[in-house]
Amino acid sequence: MKINLNADLGESFGAWKMGEDEALLQVVRSANIACGFHAGDPLVMRHTVRSARAAGVSLGAHPAYPDLQGFGRRPMKLAPAEVEAIVIYQVGALAGVAAAEGGRVTHVKPHGALNNQACEDAALADAIARAVRAIDRELILLAPALSELYRAGERAGLRVAAEVFADRAYTDDGLLVPRGRPGAVIHDHAELVAHVLRMLEAGGIVAQSGKLLPATMDSICVHGDTLGAVASARQLRAALEAAGWQLATLPEIVGG
Repeated sequence: MKINLNADLGESFGAWKMGEDEALLQVVRSANIACGFHAGDPLVMRHTVRSARAAGVSLGAHPAYPDLQGFGRRPMKLAPAEVEAIVIYQVGALAGVAAAEGGRVTHVKPHGALNNQACEDAALADAIARAVRAIDRELILLAPALSELYRAGERAGLRVAAEVFADRAYTDDGLLVPRGRPGAVIHDHAELVAHVLRMLEAGGIVAQSGKLLPATMDSICVHGDTLGAVASARQLRAALEAAGWQLATLPEIVGG
């Protein structure tokens, strides 16, 4: 009965602030830290690593498409070699920052459009998995449950953690409902908690329609940029612990 809670953090940039990282780090057990392509900068990266280390939270790189203005949420079409290169570049940057702070990056989770497209595009997913393996085959790939990215990680021989999203609704295909559609993002705290507990009890993704898609679930993501994220995360953690779940870091869940 172990489960991981993760959040996307370090997404401020220069004078622009995003999220409540310090508060979320007291709730989650793994941090996916922006690496400068969709958000974050060297100072923000270093501060976030330092704060995560102090909170005992495992460190993950959160690579994205090179899209600061669009927050990495705009789809792009890059050659596989370029995808591999941008992932290696970003993970390498965070690994250097982590080492300077006495820490170590233990997982990689793609961000935004890069992640969403890789859920459906096997060739893109394979390019990401190859990049992660090329850096360090001991890295954990944090990938959405039932996705092409999850399967690509398995094909590459990586340790893969299956992720579901606390604050997002699912289609009958196990994909995230696009953000522009009604009900795509779950803002109500009680509804969010019920959504997660329903999936854990059912043993799989429960789509917006009610359809069940059996799946392994190792980690639950609470988006740091969603309205009321800290309150949602606190209520979710309390509900999980009350239901008998023990929160753990990703290396404790997957090994490493």
